[in-house]
Amino acid sequence: MFDIFSNPLYTFGMGFGLGCVFWFMSAFAHWRTRGEFRRYKSHLSDKLELDACQLQETNKDRARLAQENENLRIQVSRLNDRPENKLQRDLEILARAEKHMLVNAPGFAPAWEMAKTQAQSQLETEEKGMSFPQKIFRKLTGGGSAALQETSAHSQETAKSGGL
Repeated sequence: MFDIFSNPLYTFGMGFGLGCVFWFMSAFAHWRTRGEFRRYKSHLSDKLELDACQLQETNKDRARLAQENENLRIQVSRLNDRPENKLQRDLEILARAEKHMLVNAPGFAPAWEMAKTQAQSQLETEEKGMSFPQKIFRKLTGGGSAALQETSAHSQETAKSGGL
């Protein structure tokens, strides 16, 4: 019974057969891994293409919004050049300066000038888009220059009618 194992041809045949089985197993695993690698590669290329398209769309939107922002900034500066808007802007500056003076007024003349320049610089930064648009907020809440215009219009009407 053990004579079969001592035969070199039988031992070679068993080793060769076992080697072929392991070779087929490793070749099958290699082919399967290669297929998964191809699949992962195609997924990666698809993802990169989608990311590139999304990045292009985002860049287009950013460029469009930057152009729109610049157009709006130009439109604001053009509207500020109109005489009626200049008067409204000056009234807003004076209203802000007056509000600032109510808070702290140690000496009227220098503090008034400082308050005016501070209000003017605030408006300029708002028009450049650098700070929160307080002008719009005041218009929505009904304060600021709109209330001053109503008060001045009311006082003009009473002066015309002859009553005080």
